[in-house]
Amino acid sequence: MTRRGPGRPRDPATDAAILAAAMELFVERGIDAMSIEQVAKRAGVAKLTVYRRWTAKEQLVAHAIEWVIEQHEWPSNAEIATGTPAEIVESTLDASAELAASPEFRALIARILGSSVSNPTLMATYWKHYILPRREATAVMLDNAKQAGMIAADADVDVLMDMMAGAVVYRVLQPDPPDAAEMRRYLTELYRRAGLLP
Repeated sequence: MTRRGPGRPRDPATDAAILAAAMELFVERGIDAMSIEQVAKRAGVAKLTVYRRWTAKEQLVAHAIEWVIEQHEWPSNAEIATGTPAEIVESTLDASAELAASPEFRALIARILGSSVSNPTLMATYWKHYILPRREATAVMLDNAKQAGMIAADADVDVLMDMMAGAVVYRVLQPDPPDAAEMRRYLTELYRRAGLLP
């Protein structure tokens, strides 16, 4: 994740400019064709400013991906782990549908999938720092759903998480991408079939 350098407190606006530039370059060129120098130039900052925050481009891009997703109002990991499954799902439906229906999200998913082969370091960094903590919180939510009798007691939560995530990726990368309204309908049906909505 990010590393704080010595000296003055970091400027959030500078962080945002760097992360936005990194995301733009990642989507445009892919991880292998971009560099820290290019990010610094596009963000309008010195190269050293970027290196003080992120020591490698894989680390920077992994954080930038999560930063883009965090622009939407998601529940925290603690809220996911402690809220009722239906409450958590319903509270994220609109934001999830808007994000999944956006062209930017489709382009991002395509780049992430491509990078999983060409640059496994990026995927390992993103998985460790961002995906894994969210999966761990979601696993607790699914265990709560088991205890509430919403899903089968012997259901494999890893399989359930992969099914839900995979369904979304498969749908948004089809030639006829859904708009936000259709994506909301799709997600509602998906979560209902998974046993998380009545």
